[in-house]
Amino acid sequence: MRRSAAVLAVIAAVSLAACSSSSGGGSSSNSPSPSTSTSSAAAISGSITVFAASSLKGAFTDIGAAFQQAYPGTTVTFNFGPSSGLATQITQGAPADVFASASKKTMETVVAAGDATNTEVFATNTMEIATPASSGASITSLADLGKPGIKVAVCQKDVPCGVAAQTLFDQNKVTVTPSTEEVDVKAVLSKVELGEVDAGIVYVTDVKAAADKVKGVEIPAAQNVETRYPIAPITKSQNSATAQAFVDFVLSRASQTILGNAGFAAP
Repeated sequence: MRRSAAVLAVIAAVSLAACSSSSGGGSSSNSPSPSTSTSSAAAISGSITVFAASSLKGAFTDIGAAFQQAYPGTTVTFNFGPSSGLATQITQGAPADVFASASKKTMETVVAAGDATNTEVFATNTMEIATPASSGASITSLADLGKPGIKVAVCQKDVPCGVAAQTLFDQNKVTVTPSTEEVDVKAVLSKVELGEVDAGIVYVTDVKAAADKVKGVEIPAAQNVETRYPIAPITKSQNSATAQAFVDFVLSRASQTILGNAGFAAP
């Protein structure tokens, strides 16, 4: 309920700003002429497909709704999944207009293939230990994950959340043998929620989104790792104006509010 109210408030603010802009309330000489404003607004229409990391699902669903409210006549369709898999799809020709990755390295593979150029980091995230809501195992720190008999779920090694988990273990000198490696962070979270493992390494935002379905064990900042999220329009987009408008919208204050409510930090 609180999340819905917050999103509605953001959408209302975006709509009000759009109305104020279109009414030409400002008298600055830098303001675009009415004909220019109308032309720009008309260009931002139609459908776009946004490929986005699984960890962005909740926030981006809300951002997509706010974007469509701000730009009537637009439709945003999302393809959520592991960043590495989405990058492969894009470089192999999948029809995408925007890519939002949970890894700068993964984004670089798309740039290297010529499928994106202008990338910008729009959010950061950190890791957290998730345990089942009714867990019988006593887990209070990273070190506990290395104890015999503790079942731990992580993402696959080529997925950003898997890379982050291994970095976390390495830099804290904790030896963990995962009982399962999942395709993305949502799959890891599902294993925890179902009680199939004693713990999972997920993002802070995933623990927050799961609410009372899991218990979170915070990782001290000095031990934690940070993930940076870049976004870019796809060069072969068939609706480049709307794709760029969506990227700009993600970078806007309205979207940063939505991301912040979801637990992401500003870059």
